[in-house]
Order: sequence, then C-alpha cells, then structure tokens
Amino acid sequence: MKLSAGASLAGRKILITGAARGIGAVLARQLHARGAAVALLGLEPDLLADVAADCGDAPWRYCDVGDQAQVERVVRTLVAELGGLDVVVANAGIARQFPLLGGEAAVLEEMLAVNVLGVYYTLRATGPHVAHPGGYVLLVSSLAGAVHLPLAGAYSVTKAGVEVLGNTLRHEIRHTGAKVGIAYFAELDTDMTSRGFGTAAARAILGRATVSGVAPLGPAIDTLERAILRRRRQVVSPWWVAGVLPFRGIAQRVIDLALRHGVEQAVEIARTERAGFTTDQPPRTRKIERSA
Repeated sequence: MKLSAGASLAGRKILITGAARGIGAVLARQLHARGAAVALLGLEPDLLADVAADCGDAPWRYCDVGDQAQVERVVRTLVAELGGLDVVVANAGIARQFPLLGGEAAVLEEMLAVNVLGVYYTLRATGPHVAHPGGYVLLVSSLAGAVHLPLAGAYSVTKAGVEVLGNTLRHEIRHTGAKVGIAYFAELDTDMTSRGFGTAAARAILGRATVSGVAPLGPAIDTLERAILRRRRQVVSPWWVAGVLPFRGIAQRVIDLALRHGVEQAVEIARTERAGFTTDQPPRTRKIERSA
C-alpha cells in the first residue's frame, strides 16, 4: 500500500544489515520505538542479541553479507519471521586505510566483498520482497563515494559502487511501485570513523582526527527515519553534504589542494602500519583468486 502524507512507521517491516552497532544498531532501536517491526543481521552475535532485546526481542541472525548463500538463507528466514518485508536498509560496510601502491590487494578484495558484493547480495535476496507499492530500499553509501581522499581509495571505490547499484536498481524496480534511496554521510560519531581515521598515517596527512570534523550520530539517524517514512531518493548528514554532491568535481579539486602536504609520508607509514578493518571479518574465499 502506498504511503500517504500522514503515514506512520507503525507496523512497517524493516530489515537492517550491519545492525550490531553504529548506525545500524541506533537506527534499529529508533525504528522500533516508532512502532516498526525490525529484523537484524550482522557479524557480532552478542551485540546483535542486545540490540534485538532492546527492539522487543526482534528476530536476528549472524550473517556475513559477503557470503551469498548465507545472505539468501538468512533473509528468507527473517522475512518469514517478520511476515513480509517493506523496507531493507543495506547498511553493512567496512573500511581500512589502503595505499594503492604497496598496499595489500586482499584489503581491497575484502572491502569489495562486503561493501559492494554484500550490498548486491542483500538487494538480490530482499528485492523480490520489497518490490511492491510502498516498498523501499535504502543503501548506505558515503560522501567518500563522491569525493576521494588519499589512503581511502578502496573505501571510496566501494561506496561509489553502492551509489551505482542504487541508481540502477531505481530504474529496474520503478514499475513495481518500490523506491530506492541512497544515503551519503560525512564523518559521523561511530566506530567506523574513529577506527578508520585513528591511524598514524591519517594523522600525517590531516594533523588531526578527521577531514571535516566528526558530526553527531543522532541527526543522521533522524534523517534516516524520515527517509524511510517518506521513501526519499537522497539522504545526507550533516546537512552540508547536500551542497557538496552536485559539485563533486569542484569539491575534489579543493581536497586535492588542501591535502597536498604529508601524503608521501602517510603512504610510507600506511604500507607498514598494522591497521585493521573497522569490523573484524570472518575468513572467506577470495573471489578474485583463480586456480592456475
């Protein structure tokens, strides 16, 4: 059923990936408080169980979104437990600093597996369930997908891929009445920001913790809630991100000029610095490997 201007989230059936902490966990709790029925998946069972308990014992499952078979099985189970699906929030994602020359290829492959293939597997599994009038797909991209920083090339290319998936899917499911939204966030107060930028290499370039300053998470979650309610095409936080996106070429030039100093040293540091992924990853087959 198509949402009216006075629509409510009460009774809406919403599946959220990457729901153990950060954006996914806070969003799940807020949507539950608004009356939505949520289902959760992620990699950290203890944290997921805590979030689920706060959401009225919501259904949840461990799931590696980089594993297509797991995603299809878990989505099928959770949709059955919810009794259908109205909204999917493809939020799961990881980051790690990555020098393009001298970095480990496996780092890029892991991020592609989670941030691009994981989003695709999520869309593939949930798409048939949300492809109806009132259905909504919300993909969490990033400002990093539009404006690119040194040592963030792997993350940026994957988040640009999320944007492409969302824009393409919008065309392909329009006839069903479902809509697609893409979220673009700058640096928010989450573990991803603190772990992703809290490295010696990053400090060598920036001289401080982040590029634009860490924004509070609350306004971003409120924006996501409104986007789900109204099935919006674009979601941004902080507010100024909306002004950057149409002028991404100019913004890139500003970044290029602003970050000229310290990059050489930062790249050298990053080649040997032991920086982990923002979320620990399970062992998985490297999809790019081929037998001789």
